[in-house]
Order: sequence, then structure tokens, then C-alpha cells
Amino acid sequence: MSSKIKVGVIGCGNVSDDYFNHARDYKAMEIVVCADLLETSAQTKAEQHQLKTMSVPELLADDDIALVINLTTPQTHATVNKQILESGKHAYCEKPFGLNREEAGEILELAENNGLLVGCAPDTFLGGGQQMSRRVIDENWIGQPVAGTAFMMCGGHESWHPNAGFYYLKGGGPVLDMGPYYFTALVNMLGPVESVSAMVSRSGERIATSDAMKGQILRVEVNTHVTGLLKFKSGPIITCAMSFDVFCHECPHIQIHGTEGSMTVPDPNTFQGPVKLAKSNKEGFEELPYYTVYHNNWRSLGVADMAESLNEDYPHRASGELAYHVLDVMLSLEESAEQKKELEVKSTCKRPLAMPASKLTGSSLTTKV
Repeated sequence: MSSKIKVGVIGCGNVSDDYFNHARDYKAMEIVVCADLLETSAQTKAEQHQLKTMSVPELLADDDIALVINLTTPQTHATVNKQILESGKHAYCEKPFGLNREEAGEILELAENNGLLVGCAPDTFLGGGQQMSRRVIDENWIGQPVAGTAFMMCGGHESWHPNAGFYYLKGGGPVLDMGPYYFTALVNMLGPVESVSAMVSRSGERIATSDAMKGQILRVEVNTHVTGLLKFKSGPIITCAMSFDVFCHECPHIQIHGTEGSMTVPDPNTFQGPVKLAKSNKEGFEELPYYTVYHNNWRSLGVADMAESLNEDYPHRASGELAYHVLDVMLSLEESAEQKKELEVKSTCKRPLAMPASKLTGSSLTTKV
């Protein structure tokens, strides 16, 4: 049996608990140490989850650590990824993969030149809901996809997040914050994007209403509403809206319409949710059962798949190549609005392998179902 990959975590903020809690479910990896620029944050998480603490330089110098999860803020993702790779370790980071193509491309090149893997969240597209949606496409249950919609619209995160200011600074905004979930799910189902067009708007300063920041004024440096069109190389055209300026709506998260039916796809920011199918010869939608076990909160599933791929030698699913393409799509949307024209998406990627039905044991992840 292959040995567990020892994993370290840099960044002990809100999202880190999800990784610490769920990493215990996997047989290919083990989180053993955490680090944070704020030493007290690392100590708190280490006590909660029975881990060792180290400084960032100590963690990167530890030869026992083969893979590092980067949970720092978006503004430092690329810098920390570079440090991880230069220390000879595989890197997996939270989304987005970078703030621009140059720094993200540098990370891909550095990993390739050093024979290392790089991965990136989100990994929710590996969950039961998104994988069942993928199967509907793969097995032609709705025929050839021709159109669809994707809506992520909310009133912003300042109503609940204890430190929401960074969502409105460079590297934030609804597209770079939530777009990775939606566009990764769409690429998983439909393949790479060929071109985009968009229009945008920007709200003024925001006033935080969360308990931790109540009354604080947040400076806004990014577009807070983006409406776009995505044309996929496989043919379908998807209409999307990403917004921090909508307080209530009833739009579905994602719908895909084909020549023989329509499908409602669950929230791509979760691992579960109903998948509904409407065939052209029937009335209304019917909910479909999942075929995989990954339908609870399997946060860090992408890291486990990456660790498993090191033992079993297959292309990991939440890859840097996929994350770079999604970043390229998001940046192209913003640039299309600025230039007032449709833009070609220069990058491409392969669709990741579909997930198997079973848990992450042995070589199960390499099996296509």
C-alpha cells in the first residue's frame, strides 16, 4: 500500500478549518503541520486540530513535507506558490490561481521545469452534484448542449465575513471570488471556453454590517456586477451574471439546455444539491440520483486527488492547467467590458477525468466510471 503524502498548510484563516477537518477522511494524505504569518493564528489551529506549528521558512525547509496547501489571501497566492515550488514541494492553493496571467503562467512554468505538481481550488466540481451533471452531458441525456445560464448574485460578503475588505480590493470582486466555482464547473461539463464578451458596473463604497466590522466603510476597487457571454469550443453559449449588488433573486445557479432536454445544475460552491433533468418528451424536471459518494462537504478533495496521483501516476483533476484557463476566462470577461468587444480566450485545457463512484482508496481515483 502506498504511504500517505505528508502535507503542510500555510495560512490559518477561516477556510483552513474545512481543510483540517476533512483531510482526515482521505487515505492518500495527512496534514501534519500548519504555519501563518500571525503566529497566534497557527497556534490556535494547531491546538484545535492536533497539528505541529512551524514558521513558514521552517515548513518550507522540512524535507518530510512533500505537498503544501496555500490558504493565504488572493493577493499573495502566486508569491507563496512560488516559494513552495522553489523549496521542491508540490503546491495546491485556494482560488484564484493568480491575479494576472503573468504570475499564474510563471507558476505553471516553474512547476513543469522542476517536475512538480501544482493544483488549485475549487474542488467542488469533483462532488456528487457536479459529477452527476457531467455524466448527463457525457451520456447525451440532453443531446448536444446548445445554451445555458450561470448566476452568482448576492449582496456582498460584508454582512457576515469578519474581514470582508479584501473582497473589494484588487484580486477580489464577484468574478475572481466566486467565478472559479461556476466557470470550473462549466469547463468540467462542456470543455474549454473559446471567447467571451461582457458588460460591468461598480458600486460605491460599502458599509460592513457583520458583527466584527459593523459600520466600517469598505473601499471598492473592483467591478461589483459583471454580465457576460461565454462561447465554448464545443458549441454552447452560456449567459452569466456575477454580482455583489443583488440582494434577492430566484435564478438557478446553472442550467444547461440541449437538443433533447434541459438540466438544472446545483450550486457549484457545494459538493451536493439536486441535479434535475427535463427531457423534451416529458413535462417538468425530475431529480436524478448521484453515482458517487462525494456528496457531503468534501473540501480538500482536490488535494487528496493530487496526493493520490503522486502515488498512482495519473493527471490530477484540480490542476494548474485548469485553474489557469479559468483565470484567463475571468480576466478576459473584465477586459472585454473595458474594450467593449468580444475577446478570444487564448488559453485552453483538457477536461479533467470524471470521478469514480468509490472512495479515495488504492487506485480508485484513476478509474473512469
